[in-house]
Formats: sequence, structure tokens, C-alpha cells
Amino acid sequence: MINKGNLLSEGKAKSLFETDQQEKLLMVYRDDTSAFDGKKKEALKGKGEINNKFNAHIMKYLEDNGIQTHHIETISENESLVRRLDMLPVECVVRNIATGSICRRLGVKQGLVFEEPLFEFFLKDDDLGDPLINDNHIIAFKWGTADEIEIMKEKTLIINGLLCKIFSEVGLTLVDYKVEFGRSGGDIILGDEFTPDGCRIWDKETGESLDKDRFRKDLGDVVESYQIVAHKLGISI
Repeated sequence: MINKGNLLSEGKAKSLFETDQQEKLLMVYRDDTSAFDGKKKEALKGKGEINNKFNAHIMKYLEDNGIQTHHIETISENESLVRRLDMLPVECVVRNIATGSICRRLGVKQGLVFEEPLFEFFLKDDDLGDPLINDNHIIAFKWGTADEIEIMKEKTLIINGLLCKIFSEVGLTLVDYKVEFGRSGGDIILGDEFTPDGCRIWDKETGESLDKDRFRKDLGDVVESYQIVAHKLGISI
């Protein structure tokens, strides 16, 4: 039996609580949805439950394929038990197809398919708008070491190969996504989450967006689209 303790941190759509076991935390997925650095917000009924189950499915798949994660188990419809990590304050972003911010930033055509996945680091700081950074920034400001940088890059690209495969097999295209890592006993472990909130997923045949872009662009049916992706992946909601 795990007892919920003090609130440790609260993000846009998740809350992290301490528990009565020092090395374990409780991750609570809320129905809250936001975009444009929090300027647009709404609660979408059922999203927290979907994201909790979606993340658990993806984390198990990655664990089964050699990627260490912080996920331990789901303990309710919208709660999961996770390992406590010392999180690195950077986001690892992989783009398989150009869309969103990279098109605005570099003036490239939306829909450009990269011959090799494009990897980028961003500083995890909402107040600054999660700015683009490089390896030298991470080392200079001691956000991570050169060895940790290489491990994060390597693991993120392995994750990309694994996930592109399972999404493609069910008629979906993994366009881009972000992951975060933390330290645990000298190891670098996948933390945070992998849900439609933090990636772009398109229907392979129609190109229809099935992720949080539906909320950003007022396309509607956000939760329903998450359910479609979950169903295709064999996740029981």
C-alpha cells in the first residue's frame, strides 16, 4: 500500500507527489490541457486516464526492449508509481518530419521528411519558453556532462527506432516527440512520460493529426483522437 505524501512538483498536465517510500514517487495525470506556454488551457474529461495507460504501455514496451525507465506500475486510473530520479533539466526532441516550431524557426517546408532523425536539445524552463540549446550550453552550465549527453542522444534515437516501428505497424506515423532523462545510481534512465501530449502522431493514410495539435489548432475531438491511437496500439482504455 502506497500512501500519497506532499506535492513535489506540478506541471501542465501532471502532478508529482512524494510517498511513504523515499525512492518512489506518485505521478498523477490530470485532465488539464494547455498550449502556447500555458496561454490556452482547458480540462478535457478522460485525458488523464488515457495518458496514464498510454504511458504505461509505451514504458513497458521500451523496458522489454532494453530501455530503462522510471515507471513501476499503474495503481489507479490516473496514477502511476515511478522511481525517484534526479532529472536533467533538458528535453530531448527527435523529429522525423518537419512541422511545428522548426518550420517557423528555420523557414523549412512543413512535411519535409528527414533522411535521418533530427535531434535537438531544449532547456526545460516554461518561463523562458523552453529555448533551444546545444551540447556546449549543457556542459557550460553544468546541466549535464559530456558522457550524459551522449547517453541521452543514443537512448533517444534507439527509442525513436523502436517507437517508429510499432506506430508504423498500426498505420500511424510518429512525426516528432520529446523525452526526458534522470540520474539514478550512476545510470541515466528515461523519466517523465511518453503520451500524445508530448509527441505528434499522424494517420499514415490521411495525414490526420491524432495528438495535442488538435487542441492547439482547435480541431476538436482531442480525447477521441488519443483513444484512436491507444486502440490501434492495443491499449485498453
